[in-house]
Amino acid sequence: MTKAEKIDFTIRTLQELYPTIPIPLDHKDPYTLLVAVLLSAQSTDVRVNKITPLLFAKADNPYDMVKMTVDEIRAIIRPVGLSPMKSKGIHGLSKILIEKYDGKVPKEIELLEELPAVGHKTASVVVSQAFGIPAFPVDTHIHRLLYRWGFTNGKNVVQTEKDAKRIFPKELWNTLHLQIIWYGREYSQARGWDIEKDIITKTIGRKTVLNDYYKKKKTR
Repeated sequence: MTKAEKIDFTIRTLQELYPTIPIPLDHKDPYTLLVAVLLSAQSTDVRVNKITPLLFAKADNPYDMVKMTVDEIRAIIRPVGLSPMKSKGIHGLSKILIEKYDGKVPKEIELLEELPAVGHKTASVVVSQAFGIPAFPVDTHIHRLLYRWGFTNGKNVVQTEKDAKRIFPKELWNTLHLQIIWYGREYSQARGWDIEKDIITKTIGRKTVLNDYYKKKKTR
């Protein structure tokens, strides 16, 4: 297969498997999504979705959030991990949203990245999922899969994002990044990976990845 055929095969397979794709983090507006994405760093979406209802019952907007202390926020979000940094970030960004943006979440990645505890990936997820602006947030699943499929050299997430944006049509970015995340979770995991179920990697995967997989399988 040529590279163009591999890209086309990947897009078609993902669209067949995931014609409609749910957003993994529960939220009701850009602000609650921003907080949920911030909380999801080095945690799982399942855990975050258990904690956000407790937090949002007390404060689901920046005005109510700043009425809480950092310690009160931290006590609620502790189970998701990194709670000292995340509680300060949530309180701090809520204050800035009120002071600079009338309590609204900005739509620009650059402005979002200026907020406390908001990195490039978080900002990309928010503009993509809250505002429908094309972005290609790269998480560990996307980083792993684009390397396995030979679409990036996989040295770092910055390079992976550049490569993803270069090879996939812009109008598909927002859907594709979610489809790849779900595919990675269901068919192409980091551990316990069964290539027989992973049709994309089995069909177009990087030769070194395939050879390594089968070599390890033989020694088990």
